[in-house]
Amino acid sequence: MMNSNTVHLVDDDEAIRHSASFMLRHAGYTVKTYKDGVTFLDEVTPEDSGCVLLDVRMPVMDGLAVQKAMSTKGIAMPVVVLTGHGDVSVAVEAMKSGAIDFLEKPYEKSALLTAIENGFAAVRNRDSHDRRQQEAAALIAQLTPREKEVLERLVAGLTNKMIAEELDISHRTVEIHRANLMEKLEADSLSAALRIAFAAGLDEESPTA
Repeated sequence: MMNSNTVHLVDDDEAIRHSASFMLRHAGYTVKTYKDGVTFLDEVTPEDSGCVLLDVRMPVMDGLAVQKAMSTKGIAMPVVVLTGHGDVSVAVEAMKSGAIDFLEKPYEKSALLTAIENGFAAVRNRDSHDRRQQEAAALIAQLTPREKEVLERLVAGLTNKMIAEELDISHRTVEIHRANLMEKLEADSLSAALRIAFAAGLDEESPTA
């Protein structure tokens, strides 16, 4: 697996590869260069980490095609695209395809470093989100089916009375299930329980009676 501080520089222009690599290494990044998109896709795996600096105008396979191939192969690294002057429409298309930023050539060192830092910030945010999601899912997995049904309805905004009517159980039974699920989720308030449910994606599921 690549160092998480690695910038994957994909550009068919040797001069760009040389100058950008120099600036990035001087700023403390590890840089891996690729002469074209095909080489990049051949060498990188879904387990690799870092940020991709990707030229959109390359022979054989352009940057947009590389982005699509990355998605197909499960390569989830953030992408910063390099565009030529006047390639705004291409940059917009790249952003629609998931690029987090773009740089127009020729670029200043400060602009390059800012774009790359934005890329690594996206990595950190995603990693943090993934950890929260995994932790929340593990907590939710401890619930019994009935406790999960109660939680789903709390997420939907139902009161204890409404939950009791919908599930055809007593109000007291709902209170017991609610107390049990709160304990299992280690939640000291309804808002804390809801945050865990949201992090686990429970709000995207449709509750069923």
